[in-house]
Amino acid sequence: MNVRAAAGPGVPDAAWPEIGFRRWIDRFRTRARASGIRDGIFDAAFRGVRYNAGVIRSDRRQPEFTRQVWNYLDAVVSDARVRDGRAALQRNRRLLAEIEAKFDVEAAILAAVWGAESDFGACRGDTPLIEALATLAFDGRRARFFEEQLVAALKIVQAGDIPPKRLKGSWAGGMGHTQFIPTTYLDHAVDFRGGGRPDIWSDDPADALASTASFLRRCGWRKGQPWGMEVALSRGFDLALADRRIRKAVNDWTALGVRDARGRRIPGHGFASILIPAGLRGAAFMIFDNFHVFRQYNAADAYVIAVGHLADRLGGGGPLRSGWPRRDRNLGRAERLEMQRLLTARGFDTQGSDGIIGPNTVDAIRAFQASQGLPPDGYASHEVLERLKRDRRFSSIPGSGRSRRRLPEDRRR
Repeated sequence: MNVRAAAGPGVPDAAWPEIGFRRWIDRFRTRARASGIRDGIFDAAFRGVRYNAGVIRSDRRQPEFTRQVWNYLDAVVSDARVRDGRAALQRNRRLLAEIEAKFDVEAAILAAVWGAESDFGACRGDTPLIEALATLAFDGRRARFFEEQLVAALKIVQAGDIPPKRLKGSWAGGMGHTQFIPTTYLDHAVDFRGGGRPDIWSDDPADALASTASFLRRCGWRKGQPWGMEVALSRGFDLALADRRIRKAVNDWTALGVRDARGRRIPGHGFASILIPAGLRGAAFMIFDNFHVFRQYNAADAYVIAVGHLADRLGGGGPLRSGWPRRDRNLGRAERLEMQRLLTARGFDTQGSDGIIGPNTVDAIRAFQASQGLPPDGYASHEVLERLKRDRRFSSIPGSGRSRRRLPEDRRR
């Protein structure tokens, strides 16, 4: 959606976001009605709502996707967070034990999600939720998703679960102690305290933690299975096997020389994959089915590794033993796009250019690294980008250097 055009012709630049936003709200009312939202509820929910530019700024710099994985872990699994988490576990040990007994999700796992999402309830968010979701839907980057969340939020209000003025959370629509989005609340919220309806916004975290346990269990959580663990790869390990799409029994990985970070054999926890999020110079992980359950809560690998590692630390585990390539800087979106275009131009097809380092791009990077005599770990580093740019035969590729011409896949976005 072109939000500038939504304001109409003749509108001064300073005024167009708010005017276009008001016109968008008028049109959105029709969809809300079609979804069963009464006009009185709609009017009460949107009273005082304005276009929130701060929400859009936050949307453009989400830390799970813009920081290097080690920087994200530093923030989520800080010494202070571990200390506070162990204290929170102790304070809430009876409640967490009751929830674990009912839903078969470990107390440390729930505490880790709680810590990562709201710092154990200290930072639940104070952004008016209707305003945030409406702004994001109007912005258009993920319009369908945020419109769906906005309708769900209106349904929560209409059901009487919370009045509009109390419906606050994060800029992205997360609510309560564990930052449920509205559709997840409608599908999974639990009235654990027996108050008549779930209350994930209360200072009491019971309903929020039980709701999180319910969500994880329904997504397939297996109590007793690790989310993952740090491992040591054998010298000469075939890096092509470090791929989430390749699953082997633990005994098969053991036969290939994979051990835990202390060099010990790994117990048989089922099928697993190997993940090396920062290449050979960073930590390696063996990930199990519970890793993929966590990804349904938040799809960023950095988030899953951080929350899983925080749970391990809260359970008495120590820090990661491997280092990270901390001198590496994160590639910006323009650089990731350029990398994809250069790889494809050199015959290592990334299946399109979208700025997201997914499996196709990782495969292309590995093939390029192998062609250069480098360890094919698939890590999208600045070094890889610079090697791609050194070949002057490709300096005129659209999107690289000074070229401004755009490829067809860009026009599709």
